[in-house]
Parts: sequence; C-alpha cells; structure tokens
Amino acid sequence: MPLACGRSKWRSKTAVALIGALLPIISLSGPAASQSIMRAPEIRVAPRVPSVSTNVGPRVNTNIGGAAVARTPSRISVTPHVMPRIGVQSTLPSARYSPNIHRACDPAYRGSDGDCLDRPVSSANGGNVGNAAGKKANGGPRNNAPQTVADLRAVPNELVAEIDGALTDAQIEQLARRHRLVRVEMQNVPLLGSTIGLFRITDRRPVDVVRRALAGDASVRSVQLNFRYLLQDQKTAPTEGDPAQYALAQLRLPQAHTLVRGMNVTIAVIDSGIDASHPELANTIADTFDAIGSKEGPHAHGTGIAGAIAAHARLMGSAPEVRLLAIRAFGATANGAQSSSYVILKGLDYAALHGAQIINMSFAGPKDPLIERAVAASAARGIVLVGAAGNAGAKSAPLYPAANPNVIAVSGTDAQEKLFSASNRGNHIALAAPGADIFLPAPDGKYQIVSGTSFSAAFVSGIAALVLERNPSLKPNEVRSILTGTARDLGDPGRDDLFGAGSADAFAAVSAAAPPAVPLASSKDTPAAPARDNTSVSRAMEQPVPSMAADKSAANDAKSPAAQ
Repeated sequence: MPLACGRSKWRSKTAVALIGALLPIISLSGPAASQSIMRAPEIRVAPRVPSVSTNVGPRVNTNIGGAAVARTPSRISVTPHVMPRIGVQSTLPSARYSPNIHRACDPAYRGSDGDCLDRPVSSANGGNVGNAAGKKANGGPRNNAPQTVADLRAVPNELVAEIDGALTDAQIEQLARRHRLVRVEMQNVPLLGSTIGLFRITDRRPVDVVRRALAGDASVRSVQLNFRYLLQDQKTAPTEGDPAQYALAQLRLPQAHTLVRGMNVTIAVIDSGIDASHPELANTIADTFDAIGSKEGPHAHGTGIAGAIAAHARLMGSAPEVRLLAIRAFGATANGAQSSSYVILKGLDYAALHGAQIINMSFAGPKDPLIERAVAASAARGIVLVGAAGNAGAKSAPLYPAANPNVIAVSGTDAQEKLFSASNRGNHIALAAPGADIFLPAPDGKYQIVSGTSFSAAFVSGIAALVLERNPSLKPNEVRSILTGTARDLGDPGRDDLFGAGSADAFAAVSAAAPPAVPLASSKDTPAAPARDNTSVSRAMEQPVPSMAADKSAANDAKSPAAQ
C-alpha cells in the first residue's frame, strides 16, 4: 500500500504538472489565434498575383520582319501588321493583303499594277502607315521608333544642308565630326548663291533628331531630307517598227516646222543617260554633264525624251534643230531610274550656268524646299521650265516640280485625244500633249513605244523652243501664255483639271509668237524660213529630212516635213 499510494501520488502530481504546462498552449487555440492563422494565406497569396515583375517590361522580339511582338500572359499584340522594316522589301504582293491593311504608298511611287514600287508612304501622317507605324497597340511609343521617324520618300540616312560659304574645307570637316556625320559631297551652287553639302548618318540615330541638331548649328542655314525623284514613264514591252506618229498631226508640228525648227535654242534635259550616237539625235547634243558620276551607258527614258524633242531621221521630234544639254541625273535601280534632291539641284545649276533657255523635267517627287528655290531662281533668270504632271492617276495629290507655279505642268493624252489613264489631274495643269504609245528612239540605235507624261512634257519643251526661235525676246510667263492661249480645248468647255487649257498646238503657238513687226504666216503655203545662222548645229533648214523606212505608211508620208 505505501508503494501503491506513493505511485498514485506521483501520478497525480505528474498529471497536475502536465495540465499546468498545457494550459498556455490550450489558451493559444482561442479566437485570437484563429484570426492570425486565417490571415496568413492572404499574406502568402498576394505576392503571387502578378506573375511578371512590374519592374521588367514585356519581352520584344525585334527580328520578325521589323514587327515588334510584345508577349504578356493575357495577349500577344503584333505591330505593325503591314510594313516591313525600313530597307527590307516585302516579298508579298499587295493583292495578298486584306483591303483594310493594304500597304499605303504615295501614287508617284506606285506601279501600274497598284503595287508599291520602292518606297511605301502615306502622306496623311507624314510618312507613317496607319497607327501601327508610330505606336503600339496600347498607344505607347514603339520600341523601334527611330526607324519610323525617317521619311521613306527620301534617301535613307542622308541630309542636304546649306552651309556658310565662308567655311574652309577643314571647318566643314569639323562640322561633320561635331555632328557625327560623314561628308559625302560638297557643291557650290551659284544658282542659289550657296554651298550645299550632302551628309550621311552612320550610327543609326533618328534622322529627324540629327536634322534638328544640324540645323541648330550657327554655320548651317538650312537642312532637309534628300528626297527621291522618279522618271514618269510607264513600263511597256519593247517594240520596233515605224508606225504613223499620231502626235505629229495632233500637235500640228509639220505646219509649225515650215516656220521654225528650234534653231539656236538650247534645251537642258535633266534625265537618265542619252544615247548621243543614235541616228535620230545626230549633231543634237551640244554638251553633256553627269551629275551622278555614273559609269552607266545610255538609258531608254533619257534617249526617248531627247527623241521626242529633237528626233530627225525616221522619226520627227517637236524641235528637230534644237541644241540639247544632256544632263544625267537619274541612275538605274531595280525599280527604274531614280534621283535625289542633291543631284537634281546639281543638274538645275549646271543648266542655268550653261545657257539653257528651257529645262525639261520629266520626273516627279514630293514638294522639296531646296528644289522649289532652285526652280524659282531658274525662272528669275528667264528660263522656261516644263514638267511632267506625273503618272499617279486621278487620286494623286499634285506632284513636283510640275505643281510649282513657275513650271508648265503637262498632262498626257492618247491617240483619241482622251486623257491618258495614268495622268495626274489638278488645277496646276497648264496644257496637255500626247503621252500614250509614243514611238521614240532607244539606246543602241533601236526604237521603242512608250507611254507617260514624261513624253508629253518633252513635246511641249520642243514646242516652247519653236516659240523662242520665232521670238527670242519672250519671257517665261509670255511663253506660257502663248502655249495655253493657243491650245485646242479638250474635254469640258474652257479650262479644266484634266487637260488644262487643252492640247498644245505648235502651229498656232508659233504663229502667235511672231514679233508685231513681222507679218504672221497664216498658211503653210507661205513658209517664213528663219535667216539666222546656225553654226552650232550642222544641219541646215534647207537640208531635206532623211528618207523614211520603206514600210512607212502613206498617211505619215503626207504629214512629214519633206512632203510639206
């Protein structure tokens, strides 16, 4: 019993001790403890809500054709959905794009099939294509914004700057280094009384940022992009033969040639290379200038333009005895011959300094401040300027330099005297001339049938030369007034946006240009052959026109100057 009683007392004491030890633990299981345990999951779960750190932006893959792909857990947005990266041409034709994302491009740079040629651009927002070209889907700035700043109508990463003419070569180099630019070329331009420099950006900085910085330099007067220009011809299959030249009859050139043929008048042709050795152009090229320093041979467009003005063998140009300054300003590219602001400026300056009385500009591009100044300066020197209206069609905005008020803008017509379908329209159109299916010389003694307002402008340049031979004292605005005042009305009565004043009429213009003291030759039966010397051109007025090909139609024989 004593032992059992002792054990019982020990157990009782042990139980009491255990109960006393457990009381604090049991008290923790009350209501307060329960609240703290329930809040713990909220603390642990909350950090897991954002699965991506807010300090890290979405990953962007920049190697997918220039499109930025932002990856987030909820959505994938792709912008832009149309345009490839600058300098990378899309391999998909426009037909494969849905209508609402069709590549936007300025009409001057659109091919005959509607496909953008070399530089797609939408003029509605300064060169960007839709919202996607300048912003991401959420409205924020694009990661590749420096690329979208560049104006795709211009040569990439090039700037044309008007510089203080007092700067030395070393100072100009310092200027280029100061702005981290490469000086490509410098040109003193007496036409503008300025020194013009061509600079290139080589470190991928946004063009607009560099342009603003360069313009802010004290030794720089102005800075602009080096805009691109395209010749205004339409692609046609090469053809040879000797069809009747409908343009001769429409323009009444045979009658006009009984009075004048362009002697002692100089036309500068700013174009691609001209084949001076072609029989149609024998003894016509008075001087040549290569503004691009190219080693290319003659080009079909330049040779055709020269032929529309001065052909005199199997074919007949509008001014067969004129002198031509052949100025190469367009170099061949995969999408046709192209030029730029800087090169065009060199061509205009050369023409003005070498006695051009007329400048033919069968090319088109955007409005260009530097070229606008050069055109105005040329007109102030008394030079007649003729430009192709452009082949961008009815929906195109005015193209330049034709839309400049100092330039005679010429639209194109076809054999039925209807408007050439691709011809530009507008209230700046002065008059029209044949521009569809024109038979002209091509390089290497060949011939071609071509279309475009380029050739319409060339015919009018030649007619202007006939007017100036008839009356050398005429000013550019007087030449324009004679050409428009004697044009044959086409389309709606009076002046319109398709044909301007109407189709050019060479005979009526030449007749109206005679000085008041000289009686007008009212009929082709009383030709008034000019008595001026023509020592600069080997052909004489009395020299018969070379015989035509044996297969020439009788109708065209009757219209030839020889038959007259």
